Amino acid sequence: MIEWPRPVLVAGPCALEEGDVNVRIGVSLAELAHQLGLRVIYKGSFDKANRSNIDAPRGLGLDRGLEALAKVRSETGLSILTDVHEPQQAGPVAEVVDALQVPAFLCRQTDLLVAVGAQGKPVNIKKGQWMSPEAMAGAVEKARQAGADATAVTERGTFFGYGDLVVDMRSFRRLRVATGARVLYDATHAVQRPGAHPTGATGGSPEDIPHLLLAAAAAGAEGFFVETHPNPGEAPSDGSTMLPLHELSELMDKAMGIWTDVHAKTTV
Repeated sequence: MIEWPRPVLVAGPCALEEGDVNVRIGVSLAELAHQLGLRVIYKGSFDKANRSNIDAPRGLGLDRGLEALAKVRSETGLSILTDVHEPQQAGPVAEVVDALQVPAFLCRQTDLLVAVGAQGKPVNIKKGQWMSPEAMAGAVEKARQAGADATAVTERGTFFGYGDLVVDMRSFRRLRVATGARVLYDATHAVQRPGAHPTGATGGSPEDIPHLLLAAAAAGAEGFFVETHPNPGEAPSDGSTMLPLHELSELMDKAMGIWTDVHAKTTV
């Protein structure tokens, strides 16, 4: 069982895929963990239930998705995290994964938070794009009172107008004070531009990922969330905001240097 070590990297594909790509990403992440001495948790979604368009691919589904995650876990030794979208999914998911995640759009759904917390495993709650740091205290408390073993909150930017997200670097301290949870930074969803594509799909500015992640390392983030893929252009979901897998090691090496300098005098 994980307890949100500090620092931690949560990384993996946005949506799980057919074939060997899920394991290939996991193997690379396991190598990165060993290389940097960094705790890495593998993230992959079995369902993308909030896609922009009805015909957008959603993933492998619950049963095949959990099989894919179990395979990654057995072949890499990494801890596993995945999203839960409906209360009835929490039990079956908890039988396979090490931590459960509540998506940003669902971060106030009481029944979901209680169901996820009741599994007695670590929970990561993504901060809603419309939520202030202080408003997340209630979401965390719902999961805790239900029995969550350990909680984390992930900052992923706040809506600015209709077409952009802004990361307020003050949020890491404010979230920590308001919730008492580990505070992570999602460097990939934070560069989304909702509805930017002519089809209405989400666009993004992945070139900003390194700058924002390094800034978050200096500003107080206690861990990092990065969706990554060997070829983002071929990813079935969020390819426009994913970090190419081959760039992750160098970026995290820089981030760890900054994080270590900033937190050298704090208790881990």
